[in-house]
Amino acid sequence: MSDPCLVMERLENVLEALEKILRRFSHIQTVDDFVDSEAGMERLDGICMLLIAIGEAFKQIDRSTGGELLARYPEIDWAGVKGVRDVIAHEYFDIDAEQIFGICQTDIPPLFNTVKKMIDEIRAH
Repeated sequence: MSDPCLVMERLENVLEALEKILRRFSHIQTVDDFVDSEAGMERLDGICMLLIAIGEAFKQIDRSTGGELLARYPEIDWAGVKGVRDVIAHEYFDIDAEQIFGICQTDIPPLFNTVKKMIDEIRAH
């Protein structure tokens, strides 16, 4: 790895962002909870911004580690994680609340667990 301290810092930032997503999403039971109120739309906006930051962080981590770190965790669709960032950033006004709901419900918990595992394994070395 080119700079283990920088990678660790990015992973810790990602973990914090994932914790925020989990907290914000805990109030969302259905897609309608995102779109039927101003508070729901604000949660959706906040989650989308965090997803952009997470995707960008993983792009940087992947570049700085020459693809080696993420390859050690094949249980995560890294291309998908990074791709969500691009979709949200470039098509923000066409965000599909249902897609974000699915990401929060299905993809964020295993990503959170994997990032915790990555941090623990880097600290152990």
